[in-house]
Amino acid sequence: MRGRDDAAGSSRAPLARIGTAISRARSGDRIVVHAGSYHESLTVPTGKTLHIRAADGAKVWLDGSVPVDGWRPSGTGFATVWRVDLDASPTYSWGEPDGTEAGWTFVNPDRPMAAHPDQVWLDGKPQRQVGSQAELVPGTFYVDDAADLLHLGSDPSGRKVRASVLPRAIALRAAGTSVRGVGVRRFAPSVPHMGAVTAEAAGVTLTGMRIVDNSTTGLHVSAPGVRVQRVRVVRNGMLGMSATYADRLRLVRAVARRNNTEGFNTSPVAGGAKIGRSRDVVVRRSRFAGNAGTGLWFDESAYDIAVLDTTLRGNDGHGLSLELSTHALVADTLVADNRGHGVKVNNTAQVSLWNNTVVRNGRAINIVQDERDIDDPETPGHDPRRPLPDPTMDWVVRDLVLRNNILGAAQYDANCLLCVEDYSGRWTAEELGIDANGNVYQRPRASAPQWVVVWSRGAGDPAVFTSVRDFEIATGRERQHLDLVGTAAVTPSLRPSPLVRSRQSAVAVALARRPARMLDRPPGTRHIGAWR
Repeated sequence: MRGRDDAAGSSRAPLARIGTAISRARSGDRIVVHAGSYHESLTVPTGKTLHIRAADGAKVWLDGSVPVDGWRPSGTGFATVWRVDLDASPTYSWGEPDGTEAGWTFVNPDRPMAAHPDQVWLDGKPQRQVGSQAELVPGTFYVDDAADLLHLGSDPSGRKVRASVLPRAIALRAAGTSVRGVGVRRFAPSVPHMGAVTAEAAGVTLTGMRIVDNSTTGLHVSAPGVRVQRVRVVRNGMLGMSATYADRLRLVRAVARRNNTEGFNTSPVAGGAKIGRSRDVVVRRSRFAGNAGTGLWFDESAYDIAVLDTTLRGNDGHGLSLELSTHALVADTLVADNRGHGVKVNNTAQVSLWNNTVVRNGRAINIVQDERDIDDPETPGHDPRRPLPDPTMDWVVRDLVLRNNILGAAQYDANCLLCVEDYSGRWTAEELGIDANGNVYQRPRASAPQWVVVWSRGAGDPAVFTSVRDFEIATGRERQHLDLVGTAAVTPSLRPSPLVRSRQSAVAVALARRPARMLDRPPGTRHIGAWR
């Protein structure tokens, strides 16, 4: 049944547009959306709590693109009239240029068009944007804003061409609003838009959504108490998801996959998900895979983090990064096949790593201290909502606990499995309180990687150990451990191997109360690696 915007808005007389339903609805109303593709940009305004639902079994898409026709030959390609002008600001500040510090710019010089939010698809296949008509080849497009032309390098005859024209899909600004089952695709947010979907009010709930093929970030959360459940953010141009000031954020069964399709630099932001300046964040039963950057990154004074029963796999950067933060539990999590480190802990205190399987990454666990000082107000990373200095933060890697983890099969030229380094030369690993016990270390051979442990001695070079037994004798750590050389620690499905399972009663440390409670497992359980 086709709707009309002058209809009653009932199931028998539906409206044509979701935006019309939002404008007519009263706070507390439910809006049921029937199957179809809706070319709209929606805002749920402050003070109007709404519950937007896809009808049972309906495939509902908000689509930011339109069909494009009127093509004619032009030079080596084809062109059509195009009067869509999208903002290409490369940072989170409108109109500001990108940075100049090497390695700390949004746009990679090798991908100079990344921040341009224009997007074109030919028969559903994305085309790559170039900066001039002279660069056109098949599979590319060029936007000539001065001449109001869109150029295509491939012949569009008899084919379907679509291009993004709307920057924003949904801005949720009313507390308690929920959206369920509505897909979002092909929008063109600029970097400072923050995301195609923005959750800007407390208590917003997003369930069963797909947010795909948007130009920069798929989803951004900037309010407390937001719940993101069974939401998939896939093939977005820069980030699948970001969050700032998102206290009490809950990610449950979320998926961030194949994001950063535009090839932004992985620092300061790009990849699966980045969460900063947020407190009490739980990520549970989620998956961050195949992203061109870090899978999941906590940064800039995040506090009280839990990553539980989650998979971080096949990302081009680190699997999990904890940076400039405090108080994190990572438990029952698989971290595998990441080209960066498995878990990187950088200037972050009070981290507990329990029962994780961290294999086939760069360094399995990379614990790093640098010279950044929380007492320096000019150093980026402070949460401006907190006092300066913040009594809950010190940006020092201290009081880290590693228990019952499988650390193995490092690749991508990694030189150690457990690596603790203080680049500022101020502290030894003992002074930092790095405590490891009950872990499995696996190497295909004694020289791969070169060292099993690198251990900070403060100033000067760190100590290095080629066996876990030598590490135990020198430091008193790992009094219970399993050191495997040439013997697999995991099965092809990345479960603990039969040998590891046979030794876990002797090697594993009894599961402590907090991870037991968070994982809903009996305290005192002895198990090695992730449960899966």
